[in-house]
Amino acid sequence: QLQASGGGLVQAGGSLRLSCAASGFTFNRYGMGWFRQAPGDERRFVAGISGSGGSTYYVDYAKGRFTISRDNAKNTVYLQVHSLKPEDTAVYFCAAAFYTSAQFVGNIQGVDYWGQGTQVTVSS
Repeated sequence: QLQASGGGLVQAGGSLRLSCAASGFTFNRYGMGWFRQAPGDERRFVAGISGSGGSTYYVDYAKGRFTISRDNAKNTVYLQVHSLKPEDTAVYFCAAAFYTSAQFVGNIQGVDYWGQGTQVTVSS
């Protein structure tokens, strides 16, 4: 089970840290990732992190403003976002994929667990 939190309404230029708490599985055996889905759009990969936390992957639009991290002692993965833009408005989902590298967590068909999503709204 994955429980995402930390979303909200922020002004453009602001920052947020999303959290996703995991339970019910061996957390460090899973690559973790964040996806987002804007209204009328498909769910899109944002960033991934390996089970150990030693490697990360970002899609092009996420490089520089997004930082994914994890704390295996707390069974939690994070997504820090800086300099938020209105186009970042979306529901953000965390995901877990068994023994999957940071990059390939982005393969939706390989995801084993999904969080419920947390809404991020950025006002201009």
